[in-house]
Amino acid sequence: MRFLYNVFVGLALVSLKVIALFNNKVHLFLAGRKEVFQKLKCDLDPTQKTVWVHAASLGEFEQGRPLIEEIKKQYPEHQLLITFFSPSGYEVRKKYKGATAITYLPIDTVFNAKKFIKIVQPVLAVFIKYEFWPNYLIELKKNAIPTVLVSGIFRERQIFFKFYGVWMKKVLMSIDAFFVQDEGSKNLLNAIGIDEVYFVGDTRFDRVQKLVEKNEALPFVHDFKNKSYLLVAGSTWAKDEEGLVQYINTVAREDEKFIIAPHNIDVLGIEKLKSSLTKKTILYTQKEDKDLSCYQVMIVDTVGILSKIYAYANIAYVGGGYTKSGVHNTLEAATYGLPIVIGPNYKKFKEVKDLISLQGCTSVQNTEELMTALSLFSKDKNLREEKKQITKQYVVSNLGATKKIMETIQTLILR
Repeated sequence: MRFLYNVFVGLALVSLKVIALFNNKVHLFLAGRKEVFQKLKCDLDPTQKTVWVHAASLGEFEQGRPLIEEIKKQYPEHQLLITFFSPSGYEVRKKYKGATAITYLPIDTVFNAKKFIKIVQPVLAVFIKYEFWPNYLIELKKNAIPTVLVSGIFRERQIFFKFYGVWMKKVLMSIDAFFVQDEGSKNLLNAIGIDEVYFVGDTRFDRVQKLVEKNEALPFVHDFKNKSYLLVAGSTWAKDEEGLVQYINTVAREDEKFIIAPHNIDVLGIEKLKSSLTKKTILYTQKEDKDLSCYQVMIVDTVGILSKIYAYANIAYVGGGYTKSGVHNTLEAATYGLPIVIGPNYKKFKEVKDLISLQGCTSVQNTEELMTALSLFSKDKNLREEKKQITKQYVVSNLGATKKIMETIQTLILR
C-alpha cells in the first residue's frame, strides 16, 4: 500500500506542475517549496534543539497558536519550526515573529521526508488537527522522534476506521499521543487499538480567550458605533450578504448599525456589496478624516481585525453557513458573549452544534428567517442578555486544553 501511495503522490505532483501553469494558487503551492531545504539549513542551527509544529492552513495555525506560544514560553532555548501545507496559511503567517523558521512542508515523498527529518532533527513533532502524511510519520517513528496530534477530531467515515484502511491505521500508530476534542474521537481511536488518547478539548477556546484578555481598542469602531446598536457580520459570502442587505435596506432602524467583514475582499466583490446598500456606507480603507458616526454601514475591506471588532458588537452574524464547507469561526464571537446567528450548514462543527443545543446560537434557513431573527434580537435586550450568558459560559467552561497538552509534551521533550 505504501508503494501505491507513493506512486499516487508522484502522479499528483506531475499533475500539479501542469495545473500551476494556469492556477496562481497552485503555482504558489509549488514555487514556495523549491527552496525549503536551503531555507531550513540557513535558518536552523543544527547544534540547537528544535520543536517542529505543522499546520495545514491558517485555521489550524490559529487553533494551535496557544500551544505554540506556550512551547516558546516554556522552552525559549529551543528553536521553533512552523510548516504549512497551503499558501493560505503560509502567505499570511510567514512573518510570524514567534518562530525561528517558517516554511512550506515539502510534498510527502520518501526522499523529502528523509531529507527534511535529517536537516531539522526535531526533538518533538506536533501536528495540528488533521494532516496525516504517511512518509513523514513513518520517518519520525524510525528516528524515535516523539510525535503528537493536538485538537484532533475523528469521524467514523474516515479511512482509519474502515476494513480497507489497515495500512493507514498503522501509519496513525506512528503518533505517540493524541489530544482530541471530543469523547467520540477518543472512543474511535481506542476501538482500533490506539490507547494514548487524551480527551482535552479544543485549544481554540484558549486562543479566543486571549483576544478578550488583550482588550485591544479600535477607536474607529467606537466612533462608528457612537452608542448605537451594532451588528457585526463576519466572514460573509454572497449568499449571506443577500439576506443582510435586504434586512439593512428594508427593516433596519436608523439607530441600528452594521459592520460587514466579507470572507473575500476582492475589489469587485466589495464594490458590488457597497452598491447594493441604500444606507450610508463607508469602506474601512476610506475611513480617514471622516465623521464615522454619520454612517450606518461599514464594510471591512482588509483582513486581521475582525476578532477585535466583535468586542464592540451587540450581536454577531457569522458567514459561511450557505457554503459547502460550512460556517466559519463562531468562537471569536462567542468569547465576547454575543448572540450568534448563522446559516444552515454547521453540522461539521462541534462547537456550533453545542451552541445551538444550548440555544446560544440561532441557525436560519433563508432570508425570511434571517430577517425575523435579526428583528427580534434588535428589539429584545433581555433576549440578547440571555444568549450572551450562554455563549460566554460555554467558552469559559471549555478553557484549559493547552495546559493539559503541555503537561504531556513536557515529558516527551525531556525524555
